Amino acid sequence: MLLTPKSELDQRLARLQTALIREDLGAALLLEASDLFYFTGTGQQAYLFVPAEGQPLLMVKKSLSRARTESSLERIEAVRGLRDLPSRLWEAGWPKTGRLGLEMDVLPAAQYLRFQKGLAPAVLADVSDVVRHVRMIKSPYELGIMRRAAGLAGEVLEKVRAALRPGMREIELAALLEYEARQRGHQGTVRMRGFNQVLHFGHVLAGASAAVPSAMESPTGGLGLSPAVPHGAGYHQIAPHQPVLVDFVMAIDGYLVDQTRILCLGKPPTELARAHQVALDIEAHLAAAAKPGVPAEELFALAQEIARGAGLSEHFMGYGPDRVSFVGHGIGLELDELPPLARGVKIPLEAGVTLALEPKFTFPGQGVVGIEDTYVVTEKGAEALTRPERGILFV
Repeated sequence: MLLTPKSELDQRLARLQTALIREDLGAALLLEASDLFYFTGTGQQAYLFVPAEGQPLLMVKKSLSRARTESSLERIEAVRGLRDLPSRLWEAGWPKTGRLGLEMDVLPAAQYLRFQKGLAPAVLADVSDVVRHVRMIKSPYELGIMRRAAGLAGEVLEKVRAALRPGMREIELAALLEYEARQRGHQGTVRMRGFNQVLHFGHVLAGASAAVPSAMESPTGGLGLSPAVPHGAGYHQIAPHQPVLVDFVMAIDGYLVDQTRILCLGKPPTELARAHQVALDIEAHLAAAAKPGVPAEELFALAQEIARGAGLSEHFMGYGPDRVSFVGHGIGLELDELPPLARGVKIPLEAGVTLALEPKFTFPGQGVVGIEDTYVVTEKGAEALTRPERGILFV
């Protein structure tokens, strides 16, 4: 079992406390699973109280024994639930006034109203962006886990490539991918912060099926197995010359890497092969431009410019009204971390930010081509964590 080092947690909490002071917040009360794990090292059901100055308090509903085993925080106590929080916070030194930060991007409204009543006269404020910006910069410890995940993702892809054959259904190939990933320690959960956004291991889609749009905030969707979960692998049979999109997330010890490769039994149609080469060109330009200080929106604009110059704008990142307005996203404990490389997002890149760059082209009735790799931003541009072989992988 990999436990987060105490020095790592101390650095994360110190950065959060500095941010709380800067934002004039007296404290933060965190409940969301990824945030709890990031700042405590345990995934147990709990509330984390972090004062702007002083020692944090982890109040655990279930399981206290595991939390004390897994986390190096000094103050870890049992709590029965939300009704106990006001008295516990006041005992911990909260003065009942001032601004208390909550993760309002994910906090259910019913819980917020209970907090509002129980913690009065405190002023409740949104701490979501503060927390997410702290998490945006990855430490060498985090990058080490992500590099390991990237290496395992490459191994899984090779197993999938070796197994591909005509007549296979998408779901068969996806199941094999999931088996190989689990054998290598995939945690089985891919966390997303966006409301109603869920993903299993990823999308394994072939031919026209890959071009079917869905509710997923993604350039690809797929028909899926049912309208209940309307994206991902379905029953489509893979045929020669169809591009097979293998877009999956490797998740190890909490951390994610995102990778897409195109497999093909024989050569794909010329138009799609050309579009794939344009996607490779876009990714290379984005990686070179992704330096500290560059606003996220500039990378999206650059990608659009290259797609437009190639005459492929209408196919870029989806098709028609189902196109998405981004070309990548932050990644770490969650698949949709800051910053999104999207129109209007002015967040500047910083060294240590990890990004999934994913230029893709959709051709209705034919398929999807493109690429996705996970990178870390450095002073010289983005460094790839995922495998170097990026062309179409012929079978």
